[in-house]
Amino acid sequence: MNKHDSQRRQVREERQRLSPGLIGFIVGLSIALLWVLFGFWRLLFILALSGAGYYIGVRYFRDRDAFKKLIDKIFPPGMFR
Repeated sequence: MNKHDSQRRQVREERQRLSPGLIGFIVGLSIALLWVLFGFWRLLFILALSGAGYYIGVRYFRDRDAFKKLIDKIFPPGMFR
């Protein structure tokens, strides 16, 4: 087993130790702080952009070929290769 495998296993174990209640608390606290600092509409804007970023990250950055296809749709094919 190499060093990266042991680090990945450690991160996975740390994630499993976090309870859903603690994760919910952190998310709720973050949303409440954003609401107080920026107001309701700016909060919705931040959450919408965060959701879009999460979707793009999950959809396109997991698979290198899907990411290349996205870049080819946006820019002329082969421009950045």
